[in-house]
Amino acid sequence: MRELCLPFGLNAEDMQQVDTLVGSRVKLKKGDALYRAGDAFQSLYAVRLGSLKTTVLAEDGREQVSGYHMLGDIIGLDGIGTERHGCQAVALEDTEICVLPFERLEDLARAVPQLQRNLHLFLSREISRDHNIMLLLGSMRAEERLAVFLLNLADRYRRRGYSSTEFVLRMTREEIGSHLGLKLETVSRLFSRFHEDGLIQVQGRAVKLLNAAALKELIGQHG
Repeated sequence: MRELCLPFGLNAEDMQQVDTLVGSRVKLKKGDALYRAGDAFQSLYAVRLGSLKTTVLAEDGREQVSGYHMLGDIIGLDGIGTERHGCQAVALEDTEICVLPFERLEDLARAVPQLQRNLHLFLSREISRDHNIMLLLGSMRAEERLAVFLLNLADRYRRRGYSSTEFVLRMTREEIGSHLGLKLETVSRLFSRFHEDGLIQVQGRAVKLLNAAALKELIGQHG
């Protein structure tokens, strides 16, 4: 709930009400599904530990990675409009989830105006994030897509109090390619090129950003 409640601080009494909202905690092993496409929507889910990917089925039957979610993220928003989930969420490692029953969250938001405002801001930010991903896939070259992906991860880790220059990629190269609309071979080639150019250091799934400024400059080079 931290990401949802911190934009505008709630007082201690309101935070206590929010704490009581958490219905249960769910522990997932790597590969376990939190929910699947078509499941009835009942709750939002806050990632307490670990990470997940969300996937949708493309028209040709292939699985498309639509999102990567880590500690502090809230997922399940895809089910609000239709009351059914449109994607599935799968754990990328051992993961712990806090279940937030949506009806109770709505009731509490009506009683706590600041929480309602925060909820609306959070939903707006998620819509904006989706638009940014569409822009990423529609207008950027392959190397720009990977640079944006790495810089975005660095920023998300920084905001959570972790290192913004050294982290472990929980998604495989193939999953990253699916997320960015790139082939596996292209992703592997770009990681190697970034490594050789001194932009990053790669060892298995461990990545160290050596020159974030050059990655940002790369994104600005269109044409």
